Amino acid sequence: MLLLRDLSDSDMSTISRWPPYPLGFEELDYALRVDGWLTEFRNKPVTWCFAAEQAGELIAFTILSSTERDEAEFRIALRADRIGQGLGFPITALTQKKGFFELGLSRIHLIARKNNPTAIHLYKKTGFVERGVCCKDTNGKRVEYLTMDLTKDAYAMKESGSLSAGCW
Repeated sequence: MLLLRDLSDSDMSTISRWPPYPLGFEELDYALRVDGWLTEFRNKPVTWCFAAEQAGELIAFTILSSTERDEAEFRIALRADRIGQGLGFPITALTQKKGFFELGLSRIHLIARKNNPTAIHLYKKTGFVERGVCCKDTNGKRVEYLTMDLTKDAYAMKESGSLSAGCW
């Protein structure tokens, strides 16, 4: 069973000791390190950082950071030895539920590296829809990203089963 809870200071210390990402994911490793996502977002106003636990073990973290009234950007990072185990979907879904129904968000959006088909597949599977493309400097490199979002209404329709797969 998975638990999503507020991220603590001790969690940040644990995350900093996680092993590096394997080949194919190494460009994403900066998210876990000093000056990574937690440093960038942890003390940002109107930002929620969550720890994902399985059997009492910290296996991932997610971030929802407000960008506009009732909207937030989503980020997720799994521990390297948990990649490919199907955990991204339920952790993302728990974060969406918390964002829409506990935090009162109306829209959650994200950017995904265009060269990361695994992440793009996960986001589409959890209801996110492609909205465009953007370029950003990330870790000293110019990177192309897909922009994606999910509204509370679309999430609620998906959760109620009123839409067939692929229609939202």
